[in-house]
Amino acid sequence: MRSESQPLVSVLTPVYNCGSYLAECIESVLAQTYQNWEYCIVNNCSTDRTLEIAQAYAQKDQRIRVHNNSEFVSSGRNANIAFQKMSPDSKYCKVVYADDWLFPECIMKMVDLAEAHPTVAIVGAYGLVGDYVSWDGLPYTNRVMSGRDISRWVLLGRPYVFGNPTSLLLRADVVRASEFFYNESNNHRDSEACLRILRNEDFGFVHQVLTYNRLREGSERSFSNRYKTHLPNYVDRLLQFGPAVLSQEELNARLKHQLDSYYNYLATSVFAVREKAFWAFHRDKMERMGHPLSLLRLATAVCSTVLDYLLNPKRTVESLLKKIRHGD
Repeated sequence: MRSESQPLVSVLTPVYNCGSYLAECIESVLAQTYQNWEYCIVNNCSTDRTLEIAQAYAQKDQRIRVHNNSEFVSSGRNANIAFQKMSPDSKYCKVVYADDWLFPECIMKMVDLAEAHPTVAIVGAYGLVGDYVSWDGLPYTNRVMSGRDISRWVLLGRPYVFGNPTSLLLRADVVRASEFFYNESNNHRDSEACLRILRNEDFGFVHQVLTYNRLREGSERSFSNRYKTHLPNYVDRLLQFGPAVLSQEELNARLKHQLDSYYNYLATSVFAVREKAFWAFHRDKMERMGHPLSLLRLATAVCSTVLDYLLNPKRTVESLLKKIRHGD
């Protein structure tokens, strides 16, 4: 694609205290083979060198601009502020978190697919998460799927392919269609937004590793891993989006499976003596979903877990050693 015919892509980085990684992130945008982009970095009142680094790059390249929030906001609100800073001329939107980076062909490959298939509103790809390739599982021949088909794929528990914001390209008009693109109260707001868009749009996928996602302590990802926030999120997205694409039988079966898995995890957390904040998070999350935490169901899961521990001592010891090694 010739640079003069390339549609404009808005690259967005909402950031808080990522001075150690931001330069690498910005350099990866500068290294893109795709040339027609603008880049907005939205600083959320960082207390490290984040703002200084962002402004230094903005002074060198007129395609880069910096927005500095006047007050600290939540990560979800900061992401929504970033979306609102897109150029009105942008056809596509590409988020890259400040502790992540893009491989040089990332934007080019994603835009090429989207331009070839105008019904596609979201483009995903494989991503390197730490040392491992993630978000694989789609057959190689599946480069474009209808919104209904990919939503069924995800809700029926097949390999998760939406990745995270860094791994996706969005068509700008679907972002502009909502004043607040993300549901700021949802830890997994990106997957919720994907399923919402795919009610009426299609999904594209590039079978190539195009992004790098850093694993680090203190990030939103580390919180999600520590609290296993994906478990209530599975239930939440089934309740929100399942009725439109799943049969009642499929929906009931998936809800039972996910709730059983969730309560089994909570039962093991009883023995781990998790902190009050852990239980407050899960109680509040379930309340908001309209499925209040059931003490009876939790007690039943605890009893089942105790029985399993007693009848399978070897597996119990192995599980405990694994949890110790991983810090769970």
